[in-house]
Amino acid sequence: MNPSSLKAKQLHQTDSGHSHPDMEEMRTFGFWIYLMTDIMIFGTFFATYIVLRHNTNGGPGPADLFDLNGVILSTFLLLTSSYTCGLAVLAMNKGKKQALIGWLAVTAILGAIFIGLEINEFAHMVHEGATISRSAFLSAFYTLVGTHGLHVTIGLVWMIALMIQLSSKGITPVTKRKVNVISLFWHFLDVVWIFVFTVVYLMGVN
Repeated sequence: MNPSSLKAKQLHQTDSGHSHPDMEEMRTFGFWIYLMTDIMIFGTFFATYIVLRHNTNGGPGPADLFDLNGVILSTFLLLTSSYTCGLAVLAMNKGKKQALIGWLAVTAILGAIFIGLEINEFAHMVHEGATISRSAFLSAFYTLVGTHGLHVTIGLVWMIALMIQLSSKGITPVTKRKVNVISLFWHFLDVVWIFVFTVVYLMGVN
């Protein structure tokens, strides 16, 4: 190999070696930007709910509608799923692919049960006549809690797709980055839910 070809190859390898981690860092940075926009969206919905929570237009209010026992169960399930998601990351860091997929599956199952309970709550409220158009309070409630539920559902689809990718490709730098990102997303949803539980449900029944 002549010197010019060798130099060109070294430059290519150097470029490749630097460009790959940079792209991964850029993708992670892009996710942080997305997360900040989500914080602003939820902040707006929380502020709207707080302003409108007493505007029931003669209809049922929080104390009439909320079943705190069911919400506590939902909260327990979601917080437990955050713990199992953390165990998945620990398994990934130890290079244990099956354990990683297993803990992600447990996390997804707990998240799916959480969504099932939320759908059941919404269906019960609608059956009682507490629809989204009944009052400003209910519009704000369904928008805030429903948006959180939509995010959890997207996280579930994302997690299932990631488990399929892990099964076929194993633990690679790319799948590692994706597991770290979904873990961050899931913990973020748990933090939002703690605010929902406190501001919407606890303050509502009191």
